[in-house]
Amino acid sequence: MKSIIETVADEVSTVLSNIDEKEALHLSERVYAANRIFVYGEGRSGLMGKAFAMRLMHGGFTVYVIGETITPSIEKGDLLIAISGSGSTGAVMQFVSKAKEADAEVFLVTTNKESKLAELCSGVLIVPAATKYRRESEPPTIQPLGNQFDQSVHLLLDAIIIYSIQKDGQTSSHENMKNRHANLE
Repeated sequence: MKSIIETVADEVSTVLSNIDEKEALHLSERVYAANRIFVYGEGRSGLMGKAFAMRLMHGGFTVYVIGETITPSIEKGDLLIAISGSGSTGAVMQFVSKAKEADAEVFLVTTNKESKLAELCSGVLIVPAATKYRRESEPPTIQPLGNQFDQSVHLLLDAIIIYSIQKDGQTSSHENMKNRHANLE
C-alpha cells in the first residue's frame, strides 16, 4: 500500500511541477478581477469544480456552480471557469458557447491545449496529466481513468485560491473564512 501511495503522490507532484506558472497566474488574475465566478465541469471534473467553488466562497468571492437552482444569468464582467480533461466534453462546450454569447470571459482548465474548447476560451490552464483517453502526450500513471488529472486539478486550483486570497488578507483572513464556512452542519 505504501508504495502505491508514494507513487500516486509522486505522479501528482510531477504533474504540478510541470504547470506553466504564467497560465496559473493568469487564472488567478481573472478570478480576482471577475464580478462573479461561475464554475462548471462534468463528472469528476465537476466535483473538483464544486470543491473549487466552495473554497472561492470561503475566500469571499461571489461564485456559482452551473446547474444549481440558485445560479443566476451570466453576463459581461463575469468569469466562467470550465473544467474538462479532454477539452471536448459536449455539455462544457455548450456552456462555454452560451457564456461567450453573454459576453462573459471564459477560462478552461484542461490537458488538451489543441482542443475545440481551448480555441473558444480567452484563457487556458494546461494540466499535463493523464486522462481516461491515455493520449500519447499524457504521462504514465498507475491510476485508473482520469484520477491523475482530477487530483492534480484539485491541488492546483487550491493553490490558485491561496495565491488569490493572499492579495486581500483582510476579507480572506482565517477568521473571515471560518465565519463563511457552513454552520448548518
